[in-house]
Amino acid sequence: MDLKNKTVLLTGASDGIGKETADFLMQMGAKVAVHYNSNTTSAGALVATYVTTASKAFKADLSNEQEVCDLFNEVKKSFGKIDVIILNAGVFLSHPTSEDTCEWFSTWRRTMDVNLNSVGLLTKLGLDHFLENGEGRFIYIGSRAVFRGETEEYLAYAASKGGIVSLARSVARSFGKRNIKSFIVSPGFTRTQMAEQFIADHGEQKVLDEIALNTLTTPKDISPLIGMMCSGLMDHATGATIDVNAGSHIR
Repeated sequence: MDLKNKTVLLTGASDGIGKETADFLMQMGAKVAVHYNSNTTSAGALVATYVTTASKAFKADLSNEQEVCDLFNEVKKSFGKIDVIILNAGVFLSHPTSEDTCEWFSTWRRTMDVNLNSVGLLTKLGLDHFLENGEGRFIYIGSRAVFRGETEEYLAYAASKGGIVSLARSVARSFGKRNIKSFIVSPGFTRTQMAEQFIADHGEQKVLDEIALNTLTTPKDISPLIGMMCSGLMDHATGATIDVNAGSHIR
């Protein structure tokens, strides 16, 4: 897969699905804006590994509106034209309903700021850029939770991902005639750092019992699909949600 002519902004690229995706895209020759919040070492190592792609790391706290805008503007200033925006960054914060309501809602707001509000803002900034350049692609990382529901500790997470899926479908319907495509990748439980707390709390066997395969999904099972979407070879799947959940929820 040749991505040498693609410039990609990828949020949450220093860990998990984002890190593996950045690695895969750069292997294929893409120039990647590797966004991170706190893991400077990981982001820097990724960029250093693929120095020939001219990829760069960009720091931003996506819960902060100004930092979201600054991130986009810095990437645009540094790279010029952006071809693909992958909206991957997210938090998976437990807030059981047994918590005090104010504490519960604080986690809700934090989740929405990172998982949905930043995505909405980057979508608007991306649309302006893509319309100016006559083309572009969005790839939104959703979740099985949108379609199956989630446990009561993660109501905000499920709701935020539901908003992302609806947004992505609306972008596909509204802007396809203007050469802007929009895709959703919907993972199930994936072995990432973000998921380790759930495994610690509930045990790996609980997760294995829910899936149809013998092993948990890993980020390497997802990154080639995202690469295909970046390439343009899947443009007629615009608006589609592709499930990668090891057969745990088949629609």
